[in-house]
Amino acid sequence: MRSSANFRGIVFMCLAMIGFACNDALVKSVTGAMNTGQIMFMRGLLTTLMVVVVAYRFGAFRPVRTIFRPAILLRIAMEALASVTYISALGQIPLANASAIMQALPLAVTLGAALFLGEPVGWRRWAAIVVGFAGVLIVLRPGPEGFTAAALTVVACVFCTATRDLCTRRIGTDVPSLYITVTTSLVTTLVGAALIVPLGGWQPMSATSLSHIAGASVLLMLGYQTIVLAMREGEISVIAPFRYMSLLWSVTLGVVFFAETPDRWMLAGVAIIIGSGLYTFYRESKRGRQAVAQRALGGPLE
Repeated sequence: MRSSANFRGIVFMCLAMIGFACNDALVKSVTGAMNTGQIMFMRGLLTTLMVVVVAYRFGAFRPVRTIFRPAILLRIAMEALASVTYISALGQIPLANASAIMQALPLAVTLGAALFLGEPVGWRRWAAIVVGFAGVLIVLRPGPEGFTAAALTVVACVFCTATRDLCTRRIGTDVPSLYITVTTSLVTTLVGAALIVPLGGWQPMSATSLSHIAGASVLLMLGYQTIVLAMREGEISVIAPFRYMSLLWSVTLGVVFFAETPDRWMLAGVAIIIGSGLYTFYRESKRGRQAVAQRALGGPLE
């Protein structure tokens, strides 16, 4: 039973990563035709409409005052900032590089949980975090060729997204996930609308660009839903490492559709980031099993 649930969870996680990677590729394909604000607005508008329908169907709406809880407000702000930074960077650096830097997200979440939520992190996981961020530096390659503003923008996106995830842990269970998704999507859409004029104004959209934005919206919605299903179906320690499948898809899409060729430094950095992340997942899983065993025996956790 458990292995079957884990298998379903792995399938859902892989589908989520395909959805997110293809969404990134479609967004990157229109960055030359419209600015970041217009992309956020159009994609967000379509995504919000879909999420509202689903949320209404499941009775997930709550009073407007619910939005003003500090954890929800901060989460919404971080999601909007993450969208601005990531979409801005996608038009300037290879898809694979952006995805590679984003693979440091689990390490950033672990770092934030230790610093701000007081979660225990042993020296081994601290070492894994340091090594993982060293891998990010290898991908960035400090110097005239690699250490660009766009690459640093993706790093900023990592920390915005990590803060978003940490805020999610602080939101009470009385607030449905769909309600959080609706409010976040709506605010992100409004932020995009506000940025259209400052970033150059509205640009006419071709049928191709509109279809790419519509496809990105559907894929984003697919990614959100399947990642929730993945986490509910299987054990996190089993499912979470398959998040790295998004990098494989991003590299493939970059090569096929954008003629990008990953160099050895990027591949080396990715190997270090993924290795550190997998080790962190392993240590968290091991510590969780030890905690369960100690509680069963009635003793303290060493």
